Amino acid sequence: MTRYLSLQPLLLWQDMARPLDWSQSFARQAPLHMEIGFGNGEFLVRTAQEHPEWNCVGIELEWASGQRCLRRIAQAQVSNVRVLLAEARIALERLFVPQSLHHVCALFPCPWPKERHVKHRLLSHAFLTLLNSRLEAAGTVQMVTDQAPYLDWVLTQLPATGFAAQWETVPPHFSTKYERKWLETGQQAFYDLRLDKTAHVASPLIEDVTVQTHRIAHFDPTAFALRQAHGAIAVVCKEFLYDPQRRKGLVWVFVTEDGLTQDFWIEIAGIEPGWSIRPARGCSVVPTLGVQMALDLVRDAAQQTTSAALH
Repeated sequence: MTRYLSLQPLLLWQDMARPLDWSQSFARQAPLHMEIGFGNGEFLVRTAQEHPEWNCVGIELEWASGQRCLRRIAQAQVSNVRVLLAEARIALERLFVPQSLHHVCALFPCPWPKERHVKHRLLSHAFLTLLNSRLEAAGTVQMVTDQAPYLDWVLTQLPATGFAAQWETVPPHFSTKYERKWLETGQQAFYDLRLDKTAHVASPLIEDVTVQTHRIAHFDPTAFALRQAHGAIAVVCKEFLYDPQRRKGLVWVFVTEDGLTQDFWIEIAGIEPGWSIRPARGCSVVPTLGVQMALDLVRDAAQQTTSAALH
């Protein structure tokens, strides 16, 4: 069965100018609503239908969820929904200018109940501060959870985030996959938290860095060795492929920095005179210091092959 009917609502943000121009993406100016973790898209599409006056953006990590949501958007024939496949913090840091969001909701975020997993919880103090900065004056956040301990933890994160909180216990009425899952276990009460922005807390937009590609005079692919670097920015070269006929090598790298993980290919191509080192064409890369470090690491390893040949 076809997983989606149209890709048009999907924004390939890695290939777009950042921050995104939302009025251009929707071809109109309207209040901007965001759902973090839209799952299969039921609530996101229903929100778009109930609020045609809103521009609705859904954020998810998994392509499978994106496929299901795209199919629902097409079936419902709504035009005021756009889909981002991204980690929510990265999207807010890079794609939304301060005070651009009208409303944000997160239904049944993973509570990460184990102590060692607390760092993965969504509504941390740092994330709430970032949310505040991206909300317009009097903007709101809604979070619904089935876990009382998670609600309690979120409430401890609120001081100095510029939010006033109110919450209530509500019956099931969101009609989402996870709500149905908890209903099947017998749970009938859920916790609905509303955060009202009362003061603005600034958090700057993170801008792309200018990535420098490299050229070297000589390269011996038979002596090339994969490298890695660890620290605040981690770079791991995982695999090296080389085509002698085309005089082209590809290095598969993983870069992790400040919560952002990217994997992509770096090309080492014989272009007379010498060799060029750059992100491979077709790879969607967010230009960061980590990407630059990866290019520098591959350059150093490639240059080392000449030194090894001389010895």
